[in-house]
Amino acid sequence: MPAEADAPAEADPLRVWFRFIRLHRRVSAAVAAELKAVGLSIPQFDVLSTLSEREGLTQQDLAERLYVTKGNVSGLIDRLVEAGLVERRPIPGDRRSHALHLTEAGLALARTGIAAQTGYVARTLGRLPPGDVAELERVVLAWRDAARAEDR
Repeated sequence: MPAEADAPAEADPLRVWFRFIRLHRRVSAAVAAELKAVGLSIPQFDVLSTLSEREGLTQQDLAERLYVTKGNVSGLIDRLVEAGLVERRPIPGDRRSHALHLTEAGLALARTGIAAQTGYVARTLGRLPPGDVAELERVVLAWRDAARAEDR
């Protein structure tokens, strides 16, 4: 039986929090650089990748999925429409909302961005042992559940 001095010290949640925040900043900056190389900002990529998974969302639906305001999405969508990457289509029976769809160019750019992001994840998180990735997922989901409970 190991001596008490050999036992790992209990992790300090605040220290873990700061490490998590710094890691988030580092990987966000790295992914932003990868996306910039293919001509996308993070917000543009968020919109294109979300619409590549589920087209026909309204701006309100998209804002909710991205955890931003409808106003933030509106200007971004305007610019993506002007660039020929997204189009607004009327929703029958709803004169105020439009369904958002990717153009062929938008879908191609979304796929390029997804490939860049996937490559970065494979080169970093993907290098960890599968058991560590599974444990990280378990911890992240537990943390998410605690944060959701706090929101109630």
